[in-house]
Amino acid sequence: MSSRVLSYGTAALLGVLLLPWPSAARTGVSPAVRTWLSGLVTRIDAVDRTDRHANTRRAAGTVLVRIEIAADGTVRQAEIERSSGSRGLDRRALRAVQGASPFKAPPAELLAEDGVADLSVPVQFGR
Repeated sequence: MSSRVLSYGTAALLGVLLLPWPSAARTGVSPAVRTWLSGLVTRIDAVDRTDRHANTRRAAGTVLVRIEIAADGTVRQAEIERSSGSRGLDRRALRAVQGASPFKAPPAELLAEDGVADLSVPVQFGR
């Protein structure tokens, strides 16, 4: 299964960057994928902003979260792929991703044969 990487910041949408996994390199990204990823990033950011349990507001770091999103937009799995080094930031990133589910249905071109979009999302805090 291929995995995609995208980036967002919690203070503002910094942009979406797709870096295909080496096993499934693509030559371009469709407007539908860009729009969907932008919505994903915006939704995760909005959930993080409303998280009343986030006691790491001033902390900085990046958490790489691996997310499996089903064809209907629900998060099937979310796990830390690479820690920020702060358990608090890691938990905050997972809470934001899980709290943002369900997302809009991913575009078909992001779905693997098993009907799941497998993404690696660097969640950046305090940058």
